[in-house]
Amino acid sequence: MAVPIAVLDCDLLLYGRGHRTLDRFKLEDVTDEYLVSTYGFPRQFICYLVDLLGATLSRPTQRSRAISPETQILAALGFYTSGSFQTRMGDAIGISQASMSRCVANVTEALVERASQFIHFPEDEATVQTLKDDFYGLAGMPGVLGVVDCTHVAIKAPNAEDLSYVNRKGLHSLNCLMVCDSRGVLLSAETHWPGSLPDCTVLEQAALTSQFETELHKDGWLLGDSSFLLRTWLMTPLHIPETPAEYRYNMAHSATHNVIERTLRTIRSRFRCLDGSKGTLQYSPEKSSHIILACCVLHNISLEHGLDVWSSPATGHMEQPEEEYEQMESVDSEACRVRQELLLTHFS
Repeated sequence: MAVPIAVLDCDLLLYGRGHRTLDRFKLEDVTDEYLVSTYGFPRQFICYLVDLLGATLSRPTQRSRAISPETQILAALGFYTSGSFQTRMGDAIGISQASMSRCVANVTEALVERASQFIHFPEDEATVQTLKDDFYGLAGMPGVLGVVDCTHVAIKAPNAEDLSYVNRKGLHSLNCLMVCDSRGVLLSAETHWPGSLPDCTVLEQAALTSQFETELHKDGWLLGDSSFLLRTWLMTPLHIPETPAEYRYNMAHSATHNVIERTLRTIRSRFRCLDGSKGTLQYSPEKSSHIILACCVLHNISLEHGLDVWSSPATGHMEQPEEEYEQMESVDSEACRVRQELLLTHFS
């Protein structure tokens, strides 16, 4: 005799039919203040994400209580901005912790699929010139196409034998290479590098280097700090400035490069899942990398929607590993010549 098998809905078992269920949570039923305090973003921004990701998140399902795109997005935003799967977050929209986890995975992958749409260097000449002009307006540094830096995000240990993710502080992390413009908009984000790699090695192996050495603009450069080696397309500070022109160059370099430092602090502050205050990201390196990239996409979208970029610095527990820099600038004589010409032309 065949025994019928019931397919149980974990959300229904957990909450019952009297709980505020998935199809009863409506954005229009709550205030903007509530949405910002709980999910980190206002209604207009959330509605835009529903339009952007709705088709991807509305996958065919046999379940009668499939989670709507709107609810999936709220669940993911709640995790990104709070760094927690705490029950109160699921309670707010009527889903279990297990469903919260699935929602974060779905929304993360949908955002990662669209990363190139929102994170890229400008291509047309007019926009490139505007990029340079905006940077020049900050501190008088000419020809700047972006500012670059690395930041570490803590992750759980992949396994006992894999030490490639252990950084100089003895913590497991991903070392993420970021480039932004003068407003803090990310132009490049590589979030998958193991934490054991120093910044200069990350850049050496990054797709960014291949872009600038084979494809991108020959009449401009990025600005990087002393953790990177001087290149024809990457201007770094002088280790020991001696002349007034060298001091002026270093001051302009520092004031301009500060934009990426502020941007990284802002991203950590807005997306608390990255700042370490709730512990490490409890995912594999690959999934953690995707979560970081998804937050980068959301950061750029938020700037498109006029949301404030310069929020207060995060106060998470994840410390940035200190790098020991070895000055090897003279290895690239052409890069030294380019920087010297910049000094003579603009700072003498």
